[in-house]
Amino acid sequence: MSQQFDVIIIGSGFGGSVVTCRLAESGARVLVLERGRRWTKDQYPRQAKDAWIYEHTQPQKYNGWLDLRFFKGMAVAQGAGVGGGSLCYSSVVLEANPTRFEQGWPPEITYSELLPYYDRVRKMMGVRPIPPGQHTQRAKLMQQASQKVGYSDRFQSMPLAISFDPDWNYQLEDPLNEKHSRQFVNAQGQKQGTCIHLGNCDLGCDVHAKNTLDLNYIPAGENKGAEVRSLHLVRYIQPDEGGYRVIFDRIEDGKLIRGEERAKIVVIAAGSLGSTELLLNSRDKYRTLPKISQQLGKNWSANANVLTPDFYGKDVEVKQSIGPTITAGMDFTDGSFEGESFIIEDDGFPNMLLNAISSKVNSGRFSLFALALRNHLQRGLDEKNPLSNVMVWLGAGVDAADGKLSLGRNWLKPWETDLKLDWNIQRSKSAIDAILNVQKQLSQANGGKLYIPLYWSVLRSLLTVHPLGGCKMGTTAENGVVDHKGEVFGYKNLYVADGAILPQAVGRNPSMTIAALAERVAHLMVSN
Repeated sequence: MSQQFDVIIIGSGFGGSVVTCRLAESGARVLVLERGRRWTKDQYPRQAKDAWIYEHTQPQKYNGWLDLRFFKGMAVAQGAGVGGGSLCYSSVVLEANPTRFEQGWPPEITYSELLPYYDRVRKMMGVRPIPPGQHTQRAKLMQQASQKVGYSDRFQSMPLAISFDPDWNYQLEDPLNEKHSRQFVNAQGQKQGTCIHLGNCDLGCDVHAKNTLDLNYIPAGENKGAEVRSLHLVRYIQPDEGGYRVIFDRIEDGKLIRGEERAKIVVIAAGSLGSTELLLNSRDKYRTLPKISQQLGKNWSANANVLTPDFYGKDVEVKQSIGPTITAGMDFTDGSFEGESFIIEDDGFPNMLLNAISSKVNSGRFSLFALALRNHLQRGLDEKNPLSNVMVWLGAGVDAADGKLSLGRNWLKPWETDLKLDWNIQRSKSAIDAILNVQKQLSQANGGKLYIPLYWSVLRSLLTVHPLGGCKMGTTAENGVVDHKGEVFGYKNLYVADGAILPQAVGRNPSMTIAALAERVAHLMVSN
């Protein structure tokens, strides 16, 4: 088989970027196909007309920052672009509780087995806690509440993939001014700056303080010869002369242009939904991979995500939009609260109005009114923000992981198929209730008013930013889709290396566990 590449990697998130880096370092000729854009600072979405949404049914028209998928009982938010979920996650990089690996995984996957791979991820992504004196007002509010309700021993700073200057502090003159961001070139040759608490972590850091994958693992792979092609949406995979053909649509000038590449090895890392859908298409729609396990699509998990707004009066400072999105949390993953395993974190969100006005002014296309309004809303500790006193509690926990992904009819285009999710909340309800009970206690401790979202209180639906499973690890094709090495049962040299291979929820933020598993997959591939 004539081929330009040894390995094709589909996706560039916490699985794909890691494998890209390690295989390229080993000397392999690597091609990465990423469905989203390669974002630069001047392209980050800020104004209403910017590219916010990635629409999977019309990617040639809408290939923006965030992919929102809506299913019965569940909405899923995913990043779209080179760097995958790291573009829009909150920079929290946590190991799973060691007890999570005691059952439900192949025997080769243990906490001790993953420890060296966790260490690799920690070093590569520059993980560290927020420096003393830089804790956000939200973190202080959480700490106060934890003390009042008797959970002070649960409170902790979160390890973050953010570059900090230990000398920065809130007492500086105009502390959020970019002049305070210390510029440096990282180990992969990328220009970055240190954090000045702008609060835009989920929408693209203005000073590149957030250590996203497009600033470390991906350029490390490119420095060793890996080729990354953005706006390439893979449709299916077909065996071909001892290797595989990867058929994709390339997005160019608002059109989809069909293409293909060949390689001996293919690594699927398109995320829980993307990887599962790609294998479902290849097995059931195009029938090119008919031997894939019947376990495909099963054991899907929302990681028990619960986002709950908490409103405070003027006498309580929250400063919602200032500082890294998450800096603190309370860990109950030992199962000591109502028998459930979960974590609760302070979750910020950007000052959208100020972002939009500033972007308009900086573009050079603005009115005097816009300039005056920007000056009135100027970035700072006293900036105007109508939602400044809204706290958001993020919960993540161990749910039943009993969702099932499958292909079904696209009701807008009946001649096409679309991904469907069969999700029943009943077996996961106790985990959600436990999270909400602690959130209520934290809110009441400081005089807040917690609002349970209608999508949960009435519709019994959830929104998750931690989709997991669908191509779970197992010991055979009877109980899994891939083995402990990530290789698809029945198809040599076809791998999955992302959140789709997790057989169950981890309860804590899953990015580090996904990356550690990908480090192990890559290590075993190189070693063989």
